[in-house]
Amino acid sequence: MEFGMFHQFPALPGRAEKEAFEEAFAQVDAAERWGLDTMWLAELHFDPQRSLLSAPLSIASAIAARTERIKIGIAVQVLPLCHPLRLAEEAATVDHISAGRLIFGVGRSGLPRTYEDYGVSYAESRDRFIEVLDIVELAWSQPSFSYEGKYYSFKNISIAPKPLQKPYPPIRIAAASPDTYPAVGERGLPIFINARHGSFSDFAPEIRQYREAYAAAGHEGRGRVYLRVPTYLAATDNQAGSEARESLTHFYREQAERLRDSLTRAGTRAIEGRAERLKRLESLTYEEALTGQVLVGSPATVSERLRSLQDELGIDGILAELNCGGLIPHQQVMTALRLLCEEVMPRFH
Repeated sequence: MEFGMFHQFPALPGRAEKEAFEEAFAQVDAAERWGLDTMWLAELHFDPQRSLLSAPLSIASAIAARTERIKIGIAVQVLPLCHPLRLAEEAATVDHISAGRLIFGVGRSGLPRTYEDYGVSYAESRDRFIEVLDIVELAWSQPSFSYEGKYYSFKNISIAPKPLQKPYPPIRIAAASPDTYPAVGERGLPIFINARHGSFSDFAPEIRQYREAYAAAGHEGRGRVYLRVPTYLAATDNQAGSEARESLTHFYREQAERLRDSLTRAGTRAIEGRAERLKRLESLTYEEALTGQVLVGSPATVSERLRSLQDELGIDGILAELNCGGLIPHQQVMTALRLLCEEVMPRFH
């Protein structure tokens, strides 16, 4: 089981951005010190009340320079908003700076407003995603390449540097819409699942479709699945539930607002089950969230739930969002991180 922390460098209400960066890097340093497997970095734009992490590759480079062991993952690079050649160059550079510790997570993002602000049609996001990923893989793996697509066309391009990892850093794809699961399985890549919006058991059919497509395409193994999940630990279940309540409740309220807004955006109506997710979020209680779609509790409780997820879904790792909602104080996040590393991880490694 791979253990990672999902980080979005949350903005701190009423406090300077400098403090937010300092606290986030202190958590990164602690994760390195306490043996966490991977630090995962979000990509979020134009939401200064929520997150300061708009440039994940820049942050990844900074983490690479201040650590020696921990893997550094992007969760996720929003491919349709990137120029593929620039992205291939910058990510390969981070792979060298980190001495081959980069994991390249990619996706389309579920925030149509960001696409509008960048001047990119969200309706084009799926096709753009595939083109950018194809180009990045070619740029990394071929001495030179040419490409003719709907959005990009290149002739005899050779990028430098090539990634340190050969043929390139591990790639994982965020799966959200039902048709994404078999498509990623056919491609033979691991998947992320964002477990914020439903009960864990809801993902079983999609994971089965992913692994069936993976096997049918002839890939080795069964296809790896990583769960991004709101997580919080304290000494007791009651303490963990109490300390996480405000932040998680704030998060689900904000998520409902973002989904409601996305339904008004061009290219998003009636797709990817957004309306259904909005209904669930609007009626979700904190107690329901605790029983179905988060990992909140003592180390023993979180370990037990993780073990059952291994049995039920066959997950290969988690991206633990230890400050989901961004309102949990720094020292409490540090305690949750330490408990994850020192009391949960040893039961699975």
